[in-house]
Amino acid sequence: MQNFIFISPNFPTNYWQFCRELKNNGMNVLGIGDQPYDELKPELKDSLNEYYKVGSLENYDEVYRAVAFFAFKYGRIDWLESNNEYWLERDAALRTDFHITSGFQTSDMPRIKYKSKMKEYYQKAGIATARYHMVDDYEGCRKFIDEVGYPVVVKPDNGVGASDTHKLSSDEDLKKFLVQKTAHHPDVEYIMEEFVRAEVNSYDAIIDANGNPIFEAGNVSPMSIMDIVNDNDNSIYYIIKDLPEDTRAAGRAAVKSFGVKSRFIHFEFFRMTENQASMGKKGQIVALEVNMRPCGGFTPDMINFARSTNVYKIWADMIAFGGTDMPVGEHFYCPFAGRRDGKHFVYSHEQIMQKYQQNMRMVDRMPDALSGAMGNQMYVATFSTREGMEQFYADVLATTDATNAAAQKELSSILALGEPETAPAEKPAAPAAKKARTTKKK
Repeated sequence: MQNFIFISPNFPTNYWQFCRELKNNGMNVLGIGDQPYDELKPELKDSLNEYYKVGSLENYDEVYRAVAFFAFKYGRIDWLESNNEYWLERDAALRTDFHITSGFQTSDMPRIKYKSKMKEYYQKAGIATARYHMVDDYEGCRKFIDEVGYPVVVKPDNGVGASDTHKLSSDEDLKKFLVQKTAHHPDVEYIMEEFVRAEVNSYDAIIDANGNPIFEAGNVSPMSIMDIVNDNDNSIYYIIKDLPEDTRAAGRAAVKSFGVKSRFIHFEFFRMTENQASMGKKGQIVALEVNMRPCGGFTPDMINFARSTNVYKIWADMIAFGGTDMPVGEHFYCPFAGRRDGKHFVYSHEQIMQKYQQNMRMVDRMPDALSGAMGNQMYVATFSTREGMEQFYADVLATTDATNAAAQKELSSILALGEPETAPAEKPAAPAAKKARTTKKK
């Protein structure tokens, strides 16, 4: 029996499903987290063979001792993952220290965590990247801005999501940012990039031990997460019904360039909404960043709804058997809408639920840790047509406030841009999976 340590299996709250499918495949699933065992979801408790509570996951020595305890009790640890961006470096350090060779090591971290170093591997894959400058002083930054023009985007070179990301549109903005950086983050390296006028398209895939995709999907974010966070706006993105061929090709090329194996990944690309001389023409794919974990929040569930499948099982089958026989069914658009508290919406929650009761798949309040980027009240639905999805967004996000109404009108114009032509793609070959074994729950 293989031993799998899952770091922080309780967050996000849907990640217990990864543990369940691993256990169903006959693996010994061992959890390490800082939440008391009695407070874990019953489904998570049933999905773990054993749980080790630490005082803080931030304390490496505590987590190290937890892994050592499991290794002493159960023998060699075969896998260690959190599937969480925040813990990628911690996961790699633990693998390195305990000689767990089934995932990234500490030496792999620079190219997959530092935005400046990602660009080299994207370029090796033949994918255009935005020009950049490592933030130094006013004169150095201003010289770069003379080359690319305002606005520019600054963010931590090694950061998580859109946190601490800023759009600078003037010399005044630049001076203010440099003062704040010096005062509050003097030791943090920031990267400055030329602004790309684009929407974000993702390549979401499960990659086997040979670096080949056994499942592929993608989402579209018409609105910048940076703007959603900074402007306290509503949040939208959707799983696209059929993955565009250029996104698929760029994703596969990046997988090879970055040396990805045995992982669930979320690679982000810009799709340009207008021509930019330094990068290319409207509609072209440009690199944004790689994320060596599933797309955050409830997105794995949304992918399931959009593809009539179970990506938790596909991933667990890849871990346990190298491949999967999990079928993929009818495709749908699956939009996420995150309403922000405090806004005055035209339609009440009850009216939205009544109109879209046949389409709705998930309705919930967002955890505080995710609400900055994803809103406070979330709705997830499925639609067979793009027109149905656009009407859903128009209804859910319609407001009586003039400023918000103007933003909604702009969003409608962005959605009206449509999507690239998508030719039918050959399904990636999946290695034959061995028959899954099941274990009785303790």
